[in-house]
Amino acid sequence: MFRSVLILIPAHNEALSVSTVIREAIHLTGCRVVVIDDASTDNTATVAEEAGATVLTLAVQLGAWGALQAGMRFALQQNYRFVITMDADGQHEARELTRLFSPVFNGLYDVSIGACISRGSRLRKIAWVFLKWISGLRMEDITSGFRAYNAPAIRLLAGREATLLEYQDIGVLTHLKRNTLTITEIQVGMCPRASGRSRVYSSWLMVAYYMVQASILGLSKRGRK
Repeated sequence: MFRSVLILIPAHNEALSVSTVIREAIHLTGCRVVVIDDASTDNTATVAEEAGATVLTLAVQLGAWGALQAGMRFALQQNYRFVITMDADGQHEARELTRLFSPVFNGLYDVSIGACISRGSRLRKIAWVFLKWISGLRMEDITSGFRAYNAPAIRLLAGREATLLEYQDIGVLTHLKRNTLTITEIQVGMCPRASGRSRVYSSWLMVAYYMVQASILGLSKRGRK
């Protein structure tokens, strides 16, 4: 089932948790794991390599989406048919990988998203409701980075038009929808992050920046074909 699947893990200063994520993913799937080291200042790259991952080291910090897009381009170069994306902080459980990947592997959808509404704080849930309304998206969990993509989705998201997106939620999802790719959500369990904190919800200033950026993007993309 997991033949021709590449697991991508963007990581910025995740040395405390990334090893466990890599080892569990390899153990349960046998997949090649690629960690995109987003200009970490700790030993994330070394820890990831020792855990069995291939490491792509970025010279400058691009953020989670920029790192993932670099990984998707690598997947295309290496002729992988599918990509699964996971966070490096331990929230995404490797035991859910089969359920996440099945709809894409079986050709039912182009993209599958591991959704977990219960993980959201009150602030995050309010943000989700507003952003879904302004963008016209119907997914329950628009910020989950636990996803599976098929080849058409990978090619689309590795392209130039997706390069300027800053986050993997509103921009990526509306880009997929506008290009008629199909998306499903699979309810999964998630763990509290093993270390660190959300870069988006780390402060009111970051939340404000994210909301303004996502709102403008959602309005600009809504209804476009």
